[in-house]
Amino acid sequence: MYSVEQVADRLGLHVRTVRGYIRSGRLKAVRIGKQYRIARADLAALLGRPDPPRRAVEVSTVVEVDGVDGAGADRLGTLVLASVGTAPDAAHPLRVQTLFDEERNRMKIVVFGGPAATADVLHLIAAVLDADNGLFAGEVDGG
Repeated sequence: MYSVEQVADRLGLHVRTVRGYIRSGRLKAVRIGKQYRIARADLAALLGRPDPPRRAVEVSTVVEVDGVDGAGADRLGTLVLASVGTAPDAAHPLRVQTLFDEERNRMKIVVFGGPAATADVLHLIAAVLDADNGLFAGEVDGG
């Protein structure tokens, strides 16, 4: 957020001219107390130079877990889905799908989202699978 003085300096204008732009609606601004503040995007719009679009990065990954029974797959799926439901970034939520193939005793977890949040889910899955925590008490032989 810029002050009126900062915008005037950047544009080489008098402060009164910038205030006139604000009053006439030519320049969008927010009044905070007795001062106006101008957002970067609003200044760029005045100049005819919109902000460059932000890059969106999304990761998709599939985690396969072999040798797990239905109950273990349910527990792991519930844990992952609960952790995703409490993710801090509501603007870019993770999307998770879980599948269980009973014939092959195989679970798949499909994760779509930002790189950092996806990495957090992968770390959680790895920690659960590497730990001897009883999550898979009914594991299938050979798993």
